[in-house]
Amino acid sequence: MTISFHVRSNSFPSRLHPQAAHVDEQLTRLRSYEETSTSSISSISSICQRLDNLHELHEALDKLIRLHITQQSLAQEQNKKAVEKLLDGSLRILDLCNISKDTLSEMKECLMEIQSILRRKRGDRSGEVKKYLTSRKSLKKQFQKVQKSLKVTQAEEYNDDENLAVFGEAEANTVALFDSLFSYMSGSKTCSKWSVVSKLMNKKKLMCEAQANEFTRVESEFQSEKNLKMEDVQILESCIQDLEDGLESLSKSLIKYRVSFLNILGH
Repeated sequence: MTISFHVRSNSFPSRLHPQAAHVDEQLTRLRSYEETSTSSISSISSICQRLDNLHELHEALDKLIRLHITQQSLAQEQNKKAVEKLLDGSLRILDLCNISKDTLSEMKECLMEIQSILRRKRGDRSGEVKKYLTSRKSLKKQFQKVQKSLKVTQAEEYNDDENLAVFGEAEANTVALFDSLFSYMSGSKTCSKWSVVSKLMNKKKLMCEAQANEFTRVESEFQSEKNLKMEDVQILESCIQDLEDGLESLSKSLIKYRVSFLNILGH
């Protein structure tokens, strides 16, 4: 979807405007990720890259909204409901950010304690591992509940004014990212295509090494405890830190983006 901005009174800036072009560039990058996601395995690096792109996208959208001509268009009476809808969407996404950050913080705290026990070779390792696994079980249920409530807002919903479609597409891409993030963290999509093979082989568990990720690998090790590797725990902690950094940047850009919309409604 190419951003189509008309050049007329009370409309968005021309797509030749540098800021509009920058928004289009960020959306194009995100589309490319969506197109390849079905044929490639997600990874922390790809998720973090999408977080960075979404951060840049919302920074660019915020600057676009701050342009006087954009504010004139969005402030028109016929766009009021759409702007309010986008505000509701931004609040929902901020809630997803907070859920993600709280979850990751809780997991990291547990992992740091386990690392400390492993280094000192004393302490209640089994108790901390059990605490982590219990937390993981609870978080998976929370993720499943949140994912069921995620109804991605398609850009087409804003087609009454094609200028608003760009905001709808940004929202849809952001919600889709959180759906992917929750699936990755919970391992809900791991080895799904192998389920039939697993039944045929009559095995209780079948781990698909090609699709195992940092979260599921450590969880599997914690369940057995015998194969617990410090290196894998440290890798997971590092991945969590990368995700936290990306989410924090996205959260800040979303807050600015939301404030800009609120200012338009306040005038």
